[in-house]
Amino acid sequence: MAEFVRFVNNGASLITPAVVEKVIRQIPVWKAEFTQINAPKYPHLVDQLEFLANAVEDTYEGAYQELPYFALAEAVFALTYAHRKVDVIPDSIVDLGHADDSSVVRAVILQNERAFEKYARTQGIDWQTITAEP
Repeated sequence: MAEFVRFVNNGASLITPAVVEKVIRQIPVWKAEFTQINAPKYPHLVDQLEFLANAVEDTYEGAYQELPYFALAEAVFALTYAHRKVDVIPDSIVDLGHADDSSVVRAVILQNERAFEKYARTQGIDWQTITAEP
């Protein structure tokens, strides 16, 4: 997991407000795309991606103002990574294709647990459904 944490931290360091603005326009399409993920070994991945997408949208739109920028940047990185068609493990590989996506998302959630748990509470979301093991 330490490798994914470094990978996420490095990727998030490249997320600027301009990148966030570009991603925010894509989120509705990406949310629909994420619902089509078929990853039975990672049953929480779709819900986790939707959660991160909602947190990014709410923060960007000013509906939620408590999320630290580094948590926002990491969430944007995770969403961008999950959307990519080419990544470390091709999504087309049965049973393993989403292992890297899940690991990136988990690294983001675990590194920013307090911030995201607080967001979940304000949204009436059971935090345990988001943090459940992959």
